[in-house]
Amino acid sequence: MEPSSMHYFPLAWPFLLLLGLVLMMVFGLIELEVLTYAYARMGVNPRYIFTILLFSILGSYVNIPVAQLPPEKVVSNRVVDFYGVEYVVPTVRQWPRTIIAVNVGGAVIPVILAMYLVFKNRLYVRSVIAVAIIAAVTHHLARPIHGIGISVPIFVPPLAAAVVATVLAWRKAPPLAYIAGSIGTLIGADLLNLGRIQGLGAPIASIGGAGTFDGVFLTGIIAVLLPPIGPKRTAR
Repeated sequence: MEPSSMHYFPLAWPFLLLLGLVLMMVFGLIELEVLTYAYARMGVNPRYIFTILLFSILGSYVNIPVAQLPPEKVVSNRVVDFYGVEYVVPTVRQWPRTIIAVNVGGAVIPVILAMYLVFKNRLYVRSVIAVAIIAAVTHHLARPIHGIGISVPIFVPPLAAAVVATVLAWRKAPPLAYIAGSIGTLIGADLLNLGRIQGLGAPIASIGGAGTFDGVFLTGIIAVLLPPIGPKRTAR
């Protein structure tokens, strides 16, 4: 496998541009202070939100290899459709085996932010419960996709996380939704399905990459759109 094949955007360009458009809309709402209170309730300074989301999209290009599976014939240079979303299979010319990797934008950044939100909002027990529920849901709905690895329907993680977070912690639903939607998806869809990767012909099976990145990214968007509940405070 060529070194450059390790790094690629997991989504086809039309869908990547769509996420970019969503990001610009969020940036506009932040500038208009429409989402300032929402992000303040998450425990994140709204000044940093655009940067975090931008790094998530750019970071989706970077995969950190952590393991490799026994040699097998792998798929190369394709676009695979799953529930209307097109995922990219990178071009490979040598080393016909599946590499297990961790995606920076879809795993590393969300996990760091989620752990920060856990401690910032003191959502220790409820985070464990919410993550377990979302992990169970995404694990049940996850499907092995030839050439890609494991994938879940794009709107399942953010919507399920929003419902669970509202029930478990209605005053702190936004941060709990992000925690559950990101970590729960990575555990349920990716980590618990590593045993199903062998034989799919995926050159790179990326944790937080193709198949789950879009759902994790949208979790961050939907989490802050949850209606504010409780007394409003001025963000600083």
